[in-house]
Amino acid sequence: MVDRVRIDKWLWAARFFKTRSLAGVAIAKNQIRIGGQRIKPSRIVLVGDIIQIEKTPYVFTVTVLALNDQRRPASEAQALYEESEQSLVARQLLSERLRADRIARSGLAGDGRPSKKQRRQIIRFQNQNETTDSPPDD
Repeated sequence: MVDRVRIDKWLWAARFFKTRSLAGVAIAKNQIRIGGQRIKPSRIVLVGDIIQIEKTPYVFTVTVLALNDQRRPASEAQALYEESEQSLVARQLLSERLRADRIARSGLAGDGRPSKKQRRQIIRFQNQNETTDSPPDD
């Protein structure tokens, strides 16, 4: 472990980004904040800092528990930070809502062209509606 680490290196080591350059781009786009303030990639991270990370569509709010400048296995990387309870709950709710939206959209769109059986059901339904919509003959 080390006592001083740049934020871009820490984000990479904690496995929030695949490369340091991607972490630097996210910092430049103001998607990473420490204590609610804009930062630069060279900002030094300290134990106890609260970092807000926006990775579309999710937002992580984590507290730095340890510093490391080397990318280690995911199990070790997760020991570098602790995600706040509110952040975890908000991400889970958003994930469930996005999953439900995706399922609803796929249900409306269907799976491409209708099969022969589905086409017959559609024609039967359309014919049924035409007979009920027409005015009675007097």
